[in-house]
Amino acid sequence: MTKPPSVKGPKKTLYSVEERSRRDASPWTLVQGVLAPLQFLVFIVSLALVGRFMLTGEGLFAASVSVVIKTLVLYAIMVTGSVWEHAVFGKWLFAPAFFWEDVVSMGVLALHTAYLVCAFADLLAPRDLMLLALAAYASYVVNAAQFIWKLRMARRDVAAPSVMEFAQ
Repeated sequence: MTKPPSVKGPKKTLYSVEERSRRDASPWTLVQGVLAPLQFLVFIVSLALVGRFMLTGEGLFAASVSVVIKTLVLYAIMVTGSVWEHAVFGKWLFAPAFFWEDVVSMGVLALHTAYLVCAFADLLAPRDLMLLALAAYASYVVNAAQFIWKLRMARRDVAAPSVMEFAQ
């Protein structure tokens, strides 16, 4: 027999009590908290430089350097994010709470890495290279939105602990 739609079970939280405790105690949480806005700032500057090149044909060098810097910051946040995920969930990647964020992150990494390969091997014309950068940036925006959503969920969970947490 199924329960009526008006009766809901205990709310599922993003973190268990133990995971939240590990998250709050981990120095990697602070590292992620610093790198995420830094990466966004680098992204905004780089997007402006890439956009300038795409619109005017000027500033290829600055745009190219900015994409490389953005990619290096991305690598830093991805590596430290994996360490954070291991510290909190015991898995280096694809912990259930962040599975889809990690899946999309792999695509983001692939596109940024493809940019580096194409740039350093001179495989694409400048305009095509910047289009690849814009595709990488579009995937980054999707991934950033996923993480912002999870941050909001985590804050909501702290504001209203689940029935299960009171029982523990």
